[in-house]
Amino acid sequence: MSLTARQAHIRELIARHGEQSVGELAAALGVSGMTIRRDLQVLAEQGRVIRTHGGATLGERVSFEFAFLKRVNENQAAKQAIAKAALPLLDGCHTIMLDGSTTTLEIARRLRGMSGLTVVTTSLPAAAELQYEQQIEVLLPGGYLRPASPDLTGPLTESNLESLRADVAFLGADAIDVHGNVFSQPPDNTPMLLRMAASAERVYIAADHSKLGKTALRRFGRLAQWDGLVTDDGADKEFLEALEQAGARVIVGHVE
Repeated sequence: MSLTARQAHIRELIARHGEQSVGELAAALGVSGMTIRRDLQVLAEQGRVIRTHGGATLGERVSFEFAFLKRVNENQAAKQAIAKAALPLLDGCHTIMLDGSTTTLEIARRLRGMSGLTVVTTSLPAAAELQYEQQIEVLLPGGYLRPASPDLTGPLTESNLESLRADVAFLGADAIDVHGNVFSQPPDNTPMLLRMAASAERVYIAADHSKLGKTALRRFGRLAQWDGLVTDDGADKEFLEALEQAGARVIVGHVE
């Protein structure tokens, strides 16, 4: 069942601010408390919110979906530019590895309509994007679902990746500093990224400009040891020059 514009706005407010009271929602939307209660009842029956005493909050599943969609939509034009710039790097490739980042998800979307490819990915959304492509084989390496993200992790994932080989791997990053160090925020993700990198003939880091000039919890490599960084033209030019001086190859996609 589709939502009215008001009900969609209610759900957005709850997602943005957490638990909201009937009074807060009524004031924000300029309607009566009775109207809000009726809308909350509809949303609760559809599983979109959970009623609380005097208001509503998002359920765990809905919160997870909302948070993931927010990540997907952040800097989307930049991610699309990166995906477009990555396509020429696939020339002559038959097996591609993609991690669970939202940037490599855009690369997966760009593969639709292509043929003769095998895509190894730990990302359930990337696999879903390609599952009906008859000319593309999709291989999920198995493992545990990460609690906060729809992708696979754990010893089984790492072991299976170690037994595979790919022509090219595209990996996301949470941060890259001026020396070309590449970081991942969740430490449990690092072994899987290293397995992917070790299993590919060529490795590219795909990261938009918002990830540059920062550090995160754990360093898992340097750009100079891999084949390049694919980023977008929102990146600071002096920063990119510093990366090149540090031995990195930089490929820039242009936002349309």
